[in-house]
Amino acid sequence: MICFSCCLSSEDKIQTTNSLKKSIQDTKSISSFANISIKTDSSRRRYIAEEIEKYGKGNISAQTFTFHDLALATKNFDSECLLGEGGFGKVYKGHIDSKNIDVAVKQLDRNGFQGNREFLVEVLLLSLLHHPNLVTLEGYCSDGDQRILVYEFMSNGSLEDHLLELSPEKRPLDWITRMKIAEGAARGLEYLHETANPSVIYRDFKASNILLDENFNPKLSDFGLAKLGPTGEKTHVSTRVMGTYGYCAPEYASTGQLTTKSDVYSFGVVFLEIITGRRVIDSSRPSEEQNLVVWATPLFRDKKKFHLMVDPLLGGDYPMKALYQALAIAAMCLQEEASTRPLMSDVVTALEFLSGNKTDLEAEGGEEEATEDDHTFKSPPALQSFTSRLERAESNDTNAVRERD
Repeated sequence: MICFSCCLSSEDKIQTTNSLKKSIQDTKSISSFANISIKTDSSRRRYIAEEIEKYGKGNISAQTFTFHDLALATKNFDSECLLGEGGFGKVYKGHIDSKNIDVAVKQLDRNGFQGNREFLVEVLLLSLLHHPNLVTLEGYCSDGDQRILVYEFMSNGSLEDHLLELSPEKRPLDWITRMKIAEGAARGLEYLHETANPSVIYRDFKASNILLDENFNPKLSDFGLAKLGPTGEKTHVSTRVMGTYGYCAPEYASTGQLTTKSDVYSFGVVFLEIITGRRVIDSSRPSEEQNLVVWATPLFRDKKKFHLMVDPLLGGDYPMKALYQALAIAAMCLQEEASTRPLMSDVVTALEFLSGNKTDLEAEGGEEEATEDDHTFKSPPALQSFTSRLERAESNDTNAVRERD
């Protein structure tokens, strides 16, 4: 059901795609895997193994671990090895002696309904999808009632750790590093939306799900809520609204209709967090600033106030022109109407420029406020489109105010 035409030869891609289309016609959606939760403990392991074999078509690359293997790797799940705890279980650091690698071991809540479905979806997706900006699944364990996922270890934790929960001993991320993280995360979404066949809607894009390696290269993790995108004549996938409050696109939150543009909105939220250093929902701030998107929306329309949106921890060390362009990208991703949001490939093109051309930007006068004409100089068409659309919105607002006056 989920064979993807990625990293294959042309002949293999045709064969895989044809097989995939047939399997989609013959089976229900991934959500049907929820019936794992009603299985008895003794039959769960066999059922999971059968489903992985059935839908993986022999392409599952992840290793099967025993519970004993992972107990040894994590010193019997010692609290000193605990990396964190999320909605679906605890994550421990471990070491696999046979491979001589460090790993992150996520032990799912055995009593959780969603945990059962998340487990199977994640094993299938991460075994069949491979990209530098997606976390690698090293293996899994389904002994008895255990459901454990084993990932590559990401030494710098999550983006949230360095952006929204910065400890005193950590240095704030500089501007270029932030743009590179945004670009890499965007590339991960681009791969899911535009290379995977059928497309995959991530559905849970947020700072805590963006992991960072030793060089701060980002990788998307936690694919348990992912859905296959619409196929054939369909324009969307109808599903129960899931995800994290504040990151969900408005049309998905209100109707349950899910598209890749829902992920684009979530990317816009996270990119705004990257720029501002603010959480999307922060009850500790004044009431008018508690919702990041609501607070930022009027500021998008007045570039004289753009400096108010920059993370103070940057200490003013950023190119003003790059800020203008970055906010233009965020604003376009956060459009209320899904159809007006950009494709992730356009976002990647724009961010590729911003993450690798700091010298050029500063040479163009980046430390000064961008003028009407020079802010698109040397920038790619996709970035010019974002900034010109933001300008039009600003111009329309100004004209509307004049008409009222």
